[in-house]
Order: sequence, then C-alpha cells, then structure tokens
Amino acid sequence: MTPAVMEVRNVERHFLIDGGLFRAKRVLHAVNGVSLAVRKGEILALVGESGCGKSTLSRMMLGLLPPTNGEVQFEGVPIGDLDRIAMARRVQPVFQDPYSSLNPRKTVGAIIGLPLKVHHVCTAQERRARILETMDRVGLARRFHDVYPNQLSGGQRQRVAIARALVIRPELVICDEPTSALDVSVQSQILNLLQDLQRELGLTLVLISHNLAVVQHMATRVAVMYLGRIVEQGDTASLFRCPQHPYTQALLASILTPEPGLGVPETNLGAAFSNPLNPPSGCTFHPRCPRAMPVCSETAPRSQFHNRGTVACHLYHAADL
Repeated sequence: MTPAVMEVRNVERHFLIDGGLFRAKRVLHAVNGVSLAVRKGEILALVGESGCGKSTLSRMMLGLLPPTNGEVQFEGVPIGDLDRIAMARRVQPVFQDPYSSLNPRKTVGAIIGLPLKVHHVCTAQERRARILETMDRVGLARRFHDVYPNQLSGGQRQRVAIARALVIRPELVICDEPTSALDVSVQSQILNLLQDLQRELGLTLVLISHNLAVVQHMATRVAVMYLGRIVEQGDTASLFRCPQHPYTQALLASILTPEPGLGVPETNLGAAFSNPLNPPSGCTFHPRCPRAMPVCSETAPRSQFHNRGTVACHLYHAADL
C-alpha cells in the first residue's frame, strides 16, 4: 500500500458561539472525530453540504487551526511539533477566492515569488527564472509578471494562486473549492490544469468540493462528510457506482442532468439541515434518513470496512450480526 503523507487521527474542532445578551456561549462541533489518511500521489476529495466541516478540516491539515482533540500527522510527525516554516514548505494551500487571496499591492511576479523569498530557496536571479518557469507551467503568459491582480481575470488570478503554491515545489497541495468563485467556462480549464500538474509533478492533492461532477472527474478517492463526521470513504469509481451510506446515495441522486422532462431530482432528505449547535443524538443523519432504524437515534455508528471502502451506518452493522 502507498505510504500516507498525512494522517488525521480522531480529530475534533470546537468553536464557542456567542448566544447573545444574557445567554451563555454554546459549543459548535465543526469537526467531530474525523480520521483519514492522504496517500502519496493521490487526489483525495472531501465532499459534503456547505457547513459540514470540510474547510475547517482543511485548515487543521494546513496547521492554520489547532485541533481541539485528536492529532494531524505529516509523515508520522504531529504537525504541532514541526517548525511552521518547514511545514509551509512541504504543504501549500490554494484558497477558494482568487479575488481576496492575492495581495492587490503586489505584482504577479512578487506574489508568486514570495514563498521563495520567505524560505530562502534561491538567489534573486534564480528566483526570477523559477517564477517564469512556474508561470509557463500553469499557463500564465510571461507578460503578466509585472502586472497587478486587478488587471487579471478570475481564471488568471486562480492560476497565480496555483503558481504561488507550486513554486516552492511542495509535496502536498490542499485546494479548498478552487473553482467555486469562477465562471463555469473557466472552471474546466483550472481543473484540467490541476490534474495535469498532479500527473507531471507527482503531487498529492486534497480537493475540497461540493461539486460532485468535479470530484468524479478528478479524484482517485472520496471521503463524504456530514455534520462534522466522515460517513463514507472509498475509491471514486466504487463510490459513484455503488454508494453505501444513505447520505452518499442522496448526494449522488441530487445531481442535475440535462435530459428534458426529468425536472429537479428528489433526494427524500427534506428541506431542513440538522443544527450543528444542537446535533441529533446517535447518528446525526437519522432525522433525514429514509432508512433510519430505532438504534440510529440512540447510538452513533462506528466506521467499518465494507465494499472496498469504509462506511459509518447501522444498516451494515445490522447486516453483519
């Protein structure tokens, strides 16, 4: 089996939420007992509805947020024990919004070259050559070296963000919704670029997305999150062909198709999303699950191997008894 570059072990992240005047603060369990491994050379996708904890988990994997409980390890070492500069050199982010993640007062060349300067990777002359080489690699014309972000389109800005992440030649890149702020016509260009770069450079990618078409196109393995927990993991082909968890089945059933007359898909989940400040007992998905059993409201299911992946659902526990 390919070795894990990063491991997340039973990680939790809680936030205190102000309850308002004369009310006590409440605890929001944004991530609640997540465990997963990111293996060298793969594209691991994290999917789920907005608010399920994907971005919070990615920030803990980057070392930007400390876990409340649990541990994130990079090549077997807890990231809290690693030097932040050394960690940043090996793990880089591509954030969601290229309009706010780039410094408007810096030129494109200065933005891309900043990691090289911070990490003292090469001389000033070598730095310019590395910047231009990286711009070529991500499809940015060299004439953009001395322009500012506000002179670029959204797709060009996202290419700058990708170039900034890659110029330091990291081992792992974490992409948080890298195309959600872009026009549909540009999204495929950026996704194909990321896929090509992953193959050429042997990168390991973590892709945070709620777009299942993007995930099916790019990912080698998928982890499905619901209300702070991972409910199913598996290789992309198996998960899309035969989803096990009722939530994964509902997600895949929600994909719109261009076929006339089909209308909006019916997922049978209802319109309400469970309140993360007051999560349901037992399995947090049971109030929306069309296959819920009495045990689902009483006991949280444990994750277990099933059909070339893992699933956390009492349906499969019951089948194994």
